[in-house]
Amino acid sequence: MKIGIVGAGLTGLSAAYKLSKNGHKITVFETEVKAGGLAVGFDEKNWEWSLEKYYHHFFINDKFILQLAKEINHKVIIKRSKTSTLINGTISQLDSPIALMKFPFLTFAQRLRMGISLALLRYDPIWRLFDRFRAIEVLPKMMGKKGFEMIWEPLFKAKFGKYVNEISLAWFWARIRKRTSFLAYPEGGFLMFAENLCQKIRDNGGKFYFNSKIVKINSKEKATLEIIGKGGKKSTFKFDKIIVTVPSFIFLKITPSLPLNYKKKLGRLKSLGSTSLILRLKKTFLEDGTYWLNVCEKESPLMAVVEHTNFMDKSYYNNEHLIYIGHYLSEDHPYFTKTKNDLLKKFDPYLKKINKNYRKNLIGMEFFKTPFAQPIMSVGYGKKIPPFETPLKNVYLANIDHVFPWDRGTNYAIELGQKIAKRIESS
Repeated sequence: MKIGIVGAGLTGLSAAYKLSKNGHKITVFETEVKAGGLAVGFDEKNWEWSLEKYYHHFFINDKFILQLAKEINHKVIIKRSKTSTLINGTISQLDSPIALMKFPFLTFAQRLRMGISLALLRYDPIWRLFDRFRAIEVLPKMMGKKGFEMIWEPLFKAKFGKYVNEISLAWFWARIRKRTSFLAYPEGGFLMFAENLCQKIRDNGGKFYFNSKIVKINSKEKATLEIIGKGGKKSTFKFDKIIVTVPSFIFLKITPSLPLNYKKKLGRLKSLGSTSLILRLKKTFLEDGTYWLNVCEKESPLMAVVEHTNFMDKSYYNNEHLIYIGHYLSEDHPYFTKTKNDLLKKFDPYLKKINKNYRKNLIGMEFFKTPFAQPIMSVGYGKKIPPFETPLKNVYLANIDHVFPWDRGTNYAIELGQKIAKRIESS
């Protein structure tokens, strides 16, 4: 079959690789100049590796990305990481049952209750039942009000904002279920991984159109796709099948002939965007070796501070220490209109509480933003997931909205690509 794929994120690339390997003629279209989607990276002078615009890693039980990396002969680095929590001005390691039992701000009974609750969630396979309940209502009753309000409630509010009361307990179950102390990362970064995958697709006869804006998708006898490519040139392509992997709100914009009832149903799926401020420092920021710091200070505008070079060696980045300050935000949040200097000015007093001397070591900053990064997986989300098949004949949708309850993640993007490829071949 002749198949067009919209989006060169890991879902699109995974589908393209599987289908091209099976002998289908594949063409991939991407608006950006590089592959990778939300895992795309950027380079700086004298760096050996690229760095993701938004923090990324995966877990050692993420079998789909591990299997794919092995198949395309891309080395994966596995390392123990340290996750900590900032509460009451104190950074405490909080990434294992032992660390929880040492947590200083809860009594032994409170720590034990939380530990048992998390263990029950982690090892309970019947997650579909949890989709009936709101996480923020059930969790305080399970793990205790004080523990929940101290550790988890600030993270829920920082991440989901106005949607905090809607989040399904199934989403939280998935987050706890997947956690591993050891994390994994592709050698060279996710951009190199994506480029390696692109080359394998090319070796199988696949083609790529980067820097190409998708104008319209329609379907009559054949599925058709219109793009505006380099230099403003408009082109039309015809395919037996088209797979669309971009966010649903973009899909709605490029498919004007969709029926109104389908548009309304898809339009009800909510999401958050993301901002990512990256600091480049001469010295480490989180001096205790923490990779991921959850910020649970109610007055702080920070949600998470992630020191990438406490996970991957700084030598790959010209001995710079790289720190992410990430947020998930609704599209109307003022952060989306701020400059990197505006944001640093806002965050600076709170960053100094963690490391008072960091400004002396600041080499530079990067700032990235995207309108879509996190689906709002509300109660009953499992029943809201759209089918792969759309009302447009031979046009299929497979994007981050389909990975419930697993939230986002490179592993599930790859699994989704494999699923839609299988569906295409069996249709």
